Amino acid sequence: MLVLSAGDVRAALPMARAIEAMREAFTLLVEGRADLPLRTQVQLPDGRGVFLTMPARCDVPLGLGAKLVSVVPGNVERGRPLVHAALVLLDAETGEIAALLEGTSLTAIRTGAASGLATDLLARRDARRVAIIGSGVQARTQLAAVCCVRRIEAVTVYSRTRANAERFATEMAGIGDVPRIITVEPTAGAAAGWADIICLATTARTPVLAAAGVPEGAHVNAVGSFTPEMQEFEPALLGRARVVVDQREAAMAEAGEVIAAAKAGVVSRDRLVELGEVVVGRAIGRESERQVTVFKSVGLVVQDVCAGARVVAAALKGGP
Repeated sequence: MLVLSAGDVRAALPMARAIEAMREAFTLLVEGRADLPLRTQVQLPDGRGVFLTMPARCDVPLGLGAKLVSVVPGNVERGRPLVHAALVLLDAETGEIAALLEGTSLTAIRTGAASGLATDLLARRDARRVAIIGSGVQARTQLAAVCCVRRIEAVTVYSRTRANAERFATEMAGIGDVPRIITVEPTAGAAAGWADIICLATTARTPVLAAAGVPEGAHVNAVGSFTPEMQEFEPALLGRARVVVDQREAAMAEAGEVIAAAKAGVVSRDRLVELGEVVVGRAIGRESERQVTVFKSVGLVVQDVCAGARVVAAALKGGP
């Protein structure tokens, strides 16, 4: 069995390659060439966190696998990662375990890559200004992915803890295609108010971004919330936006903002567009330059399997 560390995963999966893996994953999903049940959640005692299990099968080499994830908010105070994860890939013919991958880095990269794909399909072609709401690992890959598909000239960041935002600005500035200057803002509204692209990557349970704070024509990637109890932006935003999700069923069951908006009559299941539908040309993404577009992602294990299969292939041949 091949065992790949976080460093192995990062070396084998540069962002451009990861975005192509997401294009493949969402194509397989919408074409019915992938099978995945909704994730199973086990709540830890006393509300300490949640344990998630996610199996899937898709039409790629090593396209059979399962992801195990724990999310423990108290780890931040302990100086430990919020999320721990592992991906197991099996030989689809024999059922033998073929590889074990460190999943936290894989999750961050594939989540960023999905937003990169969505940004490429939905954001205005002239989008140049990005706001990042959040400052953790996910926020970093969100910025890297957006800068991979648009020529970004200016970046702002907001985090609940200003020191974390300042650290993000210092450490991310000038990496790859990221601009050399990142401005720290005191509020989410200040960061987002001038942006063409807004990326939300927080664990907020109540909205940090107001619907009115999203500029006309902006594109929003929202990847932080993945349970009905979590909300990063005001659900009312979905009433004035073209809403694209990773999967309708998953969004209606797990995305707090979508669930709340549906209950309020702001959005319906029929109004949700799946990202794969846009990828293969079955649905239009952005309909006008003035339209607000939202990509709401809860994450699907088919993304991990497609990305993981590419990591294994690259590792076996000795490079990306």
